[in-house]
Parts: sequence; structure tokens; C-alpha cells
Amino acid sequence: MTHTRQFEDGVVRCDWVTVDPIYISYHDLEWGLKTTGQNELFEKISLEGFQAGLSWLTILKRRENFRRAFASFEVAKVAQFTPQKVETLCSDPGIIRNRSKILATIHNANLIQDASIDLTALLWGFAPEPKARKQFQWRATSPESDAMSKALKKLGFKYVGSTTMYALMQSTGMVQDHAPGCFKNP
Repeated sequence: MTHTRQFEDGVVRCDWVTVDPIYISYHDLEWGLKTTGQNELFEKISLEGFQAGLSWLTILKRRENFRRAFASFEVAKVAQFTPQKVETLCSDPGIIRNRSKILATIHNANLIQDASIDLTALLWGFAPEPKARKQFQWRATSPESDAMSKALKKLGFKYVGSTTMYALMQSTGMVQDHAPGCFKNP
């Protein structure tokens, strides 16, 4: 079974990519590239949490609105969001207006700030050693994402289930999941 397909531009990509230009750009220029930095990783955790139950394309199409609404995901600024700001966010049609996810994002920012958590060190501490798979298959979780999820939940983070954390590991380059044959597969 192949996990790639050739697109109209002649490029072979992972078969989960749609023909939507936003998705193609995300796959080609972002997905799987090493991501570090406090605010960058906070954005990834937050957006992956908002994605739960939705398509990633839904999030990508609203990402600039999320960045505007959540102060470019600057941890210190999001940690200061007030109940009035929550109400503003809950009525913002440019983002996912899920109160639970909005409150979780603010909660996570406060947790990071109050506990002086270094997200790069914490999250990348769960990155597995790069290794070739004997047989490629898409997966939703891994032992490492299970461990990351468990550790984050123990610290008090919200919307950090194993599937969500595996998606984060894929998007940040902690695991290399471009399918064999994809032009991005090393």
C-alpha cells in the first residue's frame, strides 16, 4: 500500500494532503520541521488542542485569526487574559469558539509561566531517537506520545491527550512521518 500520491504540480507528497493550497504549503514548508521556542511550542500545543475533534485544515484556515486573538501565542500575554477577554474570544467567529478549549489555552499559559516551564526542554525530552521503520504505517499515538501526554497531564496541562501529542510530535519534527516516496522523506 502506498502512502503517497503525485499532485498536479508533479510533486509526490504524503497522501493525507488535500489539494487545498494552504494544506500543500503546510506540508511542504512546515510539517515535520524542527520547532523550538517557548511561544512557538505554546502555539503548537494550543492549536493541536483546538484541533481535537476537527480537521487540521479547519485550524490552518483560522491560524492567523488564532494568532491575532491569542496575542501571537506569547505565553506571558495569554496568561493575563481576563474573563472579559474570554467572552470576547467566545464570540470571535475567526477562531474555534469552544469555551473549554479557550479556557484550557489560558490555563496552560498560566501553568507554563507560574511553574517557569521550558517547553523546548520539556517537550523535546520525549522525542524518540530517529530510526527507520521496517514497514511504514500511519499511527495516532506512540509510546513517546503516551509518556508526553501523561507527564503534561501530571503537570496540570489540558487538551494534551496522546493522539494530540503525537500530532504535535509530527508537526514539530520530533518524529519523521513523511511517507516513503514523499519528497520530504529524508
